Amino acid sequence: MLAKKNLIVMWVANFFVAASATMVLPFLSVYIETFGQFSNEYVQRWSGFIFGITFLVAFAAAPLWGRFGDSFGRKKILLLTGYGIALSIFLMSFVSSVGELFFLRMFMGIVTGFIPTSIALISAQTDRHEAGKVLGTLQMGTVSGGLFGPVLGGLLADSFGFTYTFFITAAVITLATTFVAFGIEEIRHEKNEIVQQKRSMIEVLRIVINDRMLLMVMILSLVVQTANFSIQPQLALFVGELMTSENIAFLAGLTFSVTGLGNLIATRAWGIQGDKFGHDKVVLICLLFSAVTFLPQAFVTSIWQLIILRFLFGIALGGIIPCVTAYIRQKVPLSMQGEVLGYNQSFRFLGNVTGPAAGGLIAGSFGIAAVFYASSLLLFLMALFFYGTYKQSKKRKEGQYASVG
Repeated sequence: MLAKKNLIVMWVANFFVAASATMVLPFLSVYIETFGQFSNEYVQRWSGFIFGITFLVAFAAAPLWGRFGDSFGRKKILLLTGYGIALSIFLMSFVSSVGELFFLRMFMGIVTGFIPTSIALISAQTDRHEAGKVLGTLQMGTVSGGLFGPVLGGLLADSFGFTYTFFITAAVITLATTFVAFGIEEIRHEKNEIVQQKRSMIEVLRIVINDRMLLMVMILSLVVQTANFSIQPQLALFVGELMTSENIAFLAGLTFSVTGLGNLIATRAWGIQGDKFGHDKVVLICLLFSAVTFLPQAFVTSIWQLIILRFLFGIALGGIIPCVTAYIRQKVPLSMQGEVLGYNQSFRFLGNVTGPAAGGLIAGSFGIAAVFYASSLLLFLMALFFYGTYKQSKKRKEGQYASVG
């Protein structure tokens, strides 16, 4: 009963925190233009820098938050990072230069440990046999927030202006974090576990690197996020090539959001299948499915074909995050689980940076369709390497059992 209550509280909190991370997307370039008279190239360049710096800094910070949560309690880290995010967004309403906004987005990256810590907290109190279902349910909150964040941000900016949008967003995150403060009761497992020697960060890294399957899972998180984000900066231009309409901005937003909708619908169901048949098997299926649905997007001739394929691609992606997290839950001791989940989140954050950068370079050199070719090939190769590592790991285990017998 307690675990179920904690899941509900964290679902709500993750929704609002994830929404806050994407609320700024619809008006980031317009907000930069209010600081002075700048060229379009300057605004576009700094929009990319300001958006990307949050994830680049979060790449380095996520494992540290995971480690602190393992040592001092994850609820404390949730409160610290939640209020930190609220403070950074609140201060954004007072900035008057690109440099100040860049600094606050950097600070936001430092405190972006809320969602991975929430995953670690719920994972630690979830039975291994239903980890996929529970973590898939939690992922629905994060995906929903990311899906509705740009819509809410755009509506707030149009209705109240930039300053009040930051005020309102900060207030909502403060309330969500306070909800966690009073609604979450952390279940600590020290008394129920064999006391284990505290490992250093180098030792934890060595464990991850020496476990081929665990390392492959981390690389998979980077590759999938890179492929997913590779086309996003070019999506509006691609939609513009498919049609001539006054509603291009709306349809580009719909094409962007429908992937999240497919993800939202499928993530819990994929998690349940992972619990039944093995999370590694579901991850492999989802990888192949994502490649198969991503490649045809290069050949579409209408916006609705693209929307359908983007929706199917979202369904494929929906099984990867909860099953990867559940796999880590099963393979990693609780004493270092938060830190390992932090490393996995770091690889995902890095993909948020490498994806748009790689997509921009490929599109600029070979055209937008080439982005679909390259990312599909990347997903196919990842599925091939993942399958090879999985088979090697399985043979090694069978050999160990045979030697013991």
